[in-house]
Amino acid sequence: MTAAKNGFAISTARRRVSALRSLLKFLKKNGEGPNVDLPTAGGMRLPKRVPKALTMDVLERLLNSPDLSEATGIRDRTLMELVYGTGLRASEVVGLRIEEIELDQAAFRVTGKRGKTRWVPIPMHTTPWIERYLSEARPKLVKSGVAEVFVGARGRKLSRQSAYAILDFHRRNVGIATEVSPHTLRHTYAVHLIQGGADLRVVQELLGHASIGTTQVYTQLDMEHVQRVYESAHPRK
Repeated sequence: MTAAKNGFAISTARRRVSALRSLLKFLKKNGEGPNVDLPTAGGMRLPKRVPKALTMDVLERLLNSPDLSEATGIRDRTLMELVYGTGLRASEVVGLRIEEIELDQAAFRVTGKRGKTRWVPIPMHTTPWIERYLSEARPKLVKSGVAEVFVGARGRKLSRQSAYAILDFHRRNVGIATEVSPHTLRHTYAVHLIQGGADLRVVQELLGHASIGTTQVYTQLDMEHVQRVYESAHPRK
């Protein structure tokens, strides 16, 4: 973690400055303490963290973890395939409704942050999993009146917390040491697209980012990848 000049991590230093500001404001409000300017943390900005994408080997291990002889296993595999294949947020995937999926057009409509609606294409390798889940597994899990695609053990809409728990269970099941969440799969989707040469504006639209600046963090790829691209593309390599 990046450290401030006094040796503290920047996040720690910012918390301490915030606590000091609160104390001084309280003292000034009550007519006590020194009459000094309040300290600021403006010079201690937290660095943007580059998303940690899963390697294809780790990703395949994770995707192959669910027991496909169980309806919940098919659900879990479909959930992971869909998030990695489309880059949905956790809230978007658990809120996805059957009526929003157009399998014949290999796309679906999703409403993201601030009520913004976007169309997301479904990769050809993801479509069979959705079809299998909807025809084979979901009818065994769902209770009547549930419009959402993914359902939990009690037959109701799958919660955001349950989606995180599913990923964590399969992460531990295959011995992946680092944390894996729906957000990790979304990161992996974006990084893999950028590494594959996708246009940044297209990735912005697919992810539902309001600002291109948010998407630009995915361009901060490791130098080994950059070197490989350079060596394969530059005429004087």
